[in-house]
Amino acid sequence: MPAAKPPVEDLTEDQAREELERLAAEIRAHDRRYFEEDAPSVSDAEYDALRRRNLAIEQRFPDLVREDSPSRRVGAPVSGKFEKVRHKVPMLSLDNAFSDEDVIDFVGRIRRYLKLAADAPVVMTAEPKIDGLSLSLRYENGRLVSAATRGDGQEGENVTANARAVADIPTVLSGNPPEIIEVRGEVYMTHADFLALNRRQEAEGKPTYVNPRNTAAGSLRQLDASITAARPLKFFAYAWGEVSQLPADTQTGMVEAFERYGFRVNPLMARSESAEGLLNQYRKIEEERARLAYDIDGVVYKVDDLALQERLGFVSRSPRWAIAHKFPAEKATTILRGIDIQVGRTGALTPVARLEPVTVGGVVVTNATLHNAEEIERLGVMIGDTVTVQRAGDVIPQILGVIEEKRPADAEAFVFPTVCPCELKTPVVREGIGTGVEGVVRRCSGEFACPFQRVEHLRHFVSRRAFDIDGLGEKQIEFFFNDPDLPVKSPGEIFTLAERDGKNIKKLKDKEGWGATSAANLFAAIEARREIGLERMIYGLGIRHVGEQTAKTLARAYGSWGEFHDAALKVAEGDMQAREEMDALDDIGDAVIDSIAQYFGEEHNRDLVEKLADQVRVIDAERPAADTPVAGKTIVFTGSLERMSRDEAKAMAERLGAKVAGSVSKKTDLVVAGPGAGSKLKKAAEFGIEVIDEDAWFERVGG
Repeated sequence: MPAAKPPVEDLTEDQAREELERLAAEIRAHDRRYFEEDAPSVSDAEYDALRRRNLAIEQRFPDLVREDSPSRRVGAPVSGKFEKVRHKVPMLSLDNAFSDEDVIDFVGRIRRYLKLAADAPVVMTAEPKIDGLSLSLRYENGRLVSAATRGDGQEGENVTANARAVADIPTVLSGNPPEIIEVRGEVYMTHADFLALNRRQEAEGKPTYVNPRNTAAGSLRQLDASITAARPLKFFAYAWGEVSQLPADTQTGMVEAFERYGFRVNPLMARSESAEGLLNQYRKIEEERARLAYDIDGVVYKVDDLALQERLGFVSRSPRWAIAHKFPAEKATTILRGIDIQVGRTGALTPVARLEPVTVGGVVVTNATLHNAEEIERLGVMIGDTVTVQRAGDVIPQILGVIEEKRPADAEAFVFPTVCPCELKTPVVREGIGTGVEGVVRRCSGEFACPFQRVEHLRHFVSRRAFDIDGLGEKQIEFFFNDPDLPVKSPGEIFTLAERDGKNIKKLKDKEGWGATSAANLFAAIEARREIGLERMIYGLGIRHVGEQTAKTLARAYGSWGEFHDAALKVAEGDMQAREEMDALDDIGDAVIDSIAQYFGEEHNRDLVEKLADQVRVIDAERPAADTPVAGKTIVFTGSLERMSRDEAKAMAERLGAKVAGSVSKKTDLVVAGPGAGSKLKKAAEFGIEVIDEDAWFERVGG
C-alpha cells in the first residue's frame, strides 16, 4: 500500500508551510463540529494524528508556526445559545502522547526544563482521561454561583441552571472550602444510563443517540434545564481554576480536598516517580477500560508538586506539566461515494471524500479529508472504492488506504480540477517551492475576485477571534454577500450597512428571515465594534500566516495601528531596516514578513484596509506594566543559560512585562548572555546595547 504522507523529515520548508496551512484549516473545521455542534464526524485517533503531524512539522520548522496554529488554540468558539462567561483562569487543553517513547520524552523535557539530573525522581499523577464535556464550577462561601463550559478556553457558556440539575454536582460544599474556588472536571454519562435513555427514546418513538459523550454534552447544553434534569449525568472533579487559598500543595492533595467537599473523584488515580511507573498505570487502566462504567480515551499525567507546576508554566494552548497519553485509534471500512472540492480563504483547493456513513469508535463518519491531489495519487483511491478509515482525534477522520480486491468494475478515477469551482472558473495554479519544483497545494488564482475566497475572508473578519460581531455569522455573511440591496463585498462595507439600509426603499427588517428586532440588534452589534483592539484588527485582515498569536506579537511590538500600518507599508516597499526590525520580533520569521509584504503590496488590499480604517477606531495595544526593572524593554537571551532553561527565561521576562526577541536589532534594550554566546554579542557591541550575564539578570529582576 502506498504511503499516505511523506515523512516530516523529508519535507522542504515550502512543503511544510503549505501543509501547516492545510492542517490549520482542517483541524479548525473539525473543532467546530466537535466543540460547538457536539456532532464530531471523525474519531479521536485521527484527529490526534493530524495534531501530532502538525506539531511535528512545527518542531522541525519553528519559524513556520502559524498564528492560527492548532497548537496555539483550545476548543472552539462558544455557541450563540447561552450568555458568555469569561474564565478567571483559562481552561486549557492538553498536549497528547501516543507511545511509550512520547511519555519518556515528556518526563525528560520536565527534567531538562527544571535543570534536574537525568535520573532525578519527578513525582507525577496518572488518572483516566474521561470522554465527556469539561465544566468549571465556581463556588463562593461554599455555594455554587456559576457554571461554565470550556468554550474556546477563554470564554465558555453559562450553564449554571443545568449544572444545578446534575446530581453529582453539590450546590453547597461540605468541609471547610476556600472562600472562592472554581472546581473543574468532566460531565459524562455511564454506558448503562446511555442504553436506558436510548430504550426510553425508542419506546416514545423518538430518535436515539449516537454515543454517551455527545449525549452528555448535548444534555448539559440544553436551554431548558428540565431536560438536563431528566438526563442521568455524572461529574468527576480533577482540576481547578481561581482559588482564594489553595487547600493543598500537591495535585493529589487538591483532588483529596475535592472529595472532602462532596465531589466524586476517580479511584484509579495513582502517583509515580518515573516514566516507567506512569506507563505501568497506563497499562493497568487500559486493561480496566472495557470493564469501566464510562468511556475514557486515554490517561492523563500531571506533575504532582504545585510549586513545580507553577514554575513549569504553560506553552501556547497547554501546560508544560501535564500530557494526555491517548489510546490507539479505531478503524473501519466503508465506500468512497464521491470527492468534493472546497475553496478556502487563501484559495487553496482541498479535496474532501464523501463516504458511505460508517460508525468508528461510536461516531458516525461521513467525510474525510484527502488533503491534496498528491494524497489521492499516493493512496491510489478511486470513486467507488472500499477504503479503510481511521478516526484518530477528538474530531477528524483519515483514509488509510484502499482495499483493491473490492474495487468495482465501474470505479472512476478522480480528475483534480484545473479551474476553480467558483462561477468565474478562474485557473488553478500551483505555487513554486524553489528550484523549479511545484508545490503541493493548488490555489484558485482569482484571489479577491473569487467569490469563495471573498466570502471566506469576510467570515474570518467577523469570526470570534477577529471582530466578533454578534449576529453576523456564516449564514448572514452569505446573505449580505449575495443581497442586491445591501451587498457586503469587503469588511469596511459591514460598517456602512445601517446607513445604506436607511436610504433603501426595501429595508432589511422587511426581508425574509429578518425582522425589526433582529435588524436593529445587528446594527447595534456592528456599531459596538467600531472600536477594536489592535491585535483583533491585524488578525481580522486575514493576512496569510498571521494568526491570533502573531497578531498579538505585532500589536505589542508596534503599539498603535499607525505604527503597524506604516511598518507594513515599508516592508511592502522593500525597506530593509523595517524588515529587519520586524524580523527581530520573537516568533516572526520570513513567512510572516513575506505575507505582510505581499498583502500590503497589493493595491486592492491597501484600498480595502484604508476603507476599513476609515470606519473604525483602533485601540492601541496595552503597554506592559511599568513596575518592574525590565517592563517595556526588548530582551534577547543568547548562549547557554545555567540557572534556567531558555524557555523558562523567556517566560520569566514576559511575566515581568518585557518583550523577548530572537535576534539583536537597534530596538533591543538588553542582551542576557551565557557561555558560548557568539554573533549576537558582536551585533550588540555594534549597536552599543547593554550586555549582562545570567547572575546580573537575576539581580536586576530581583530573582
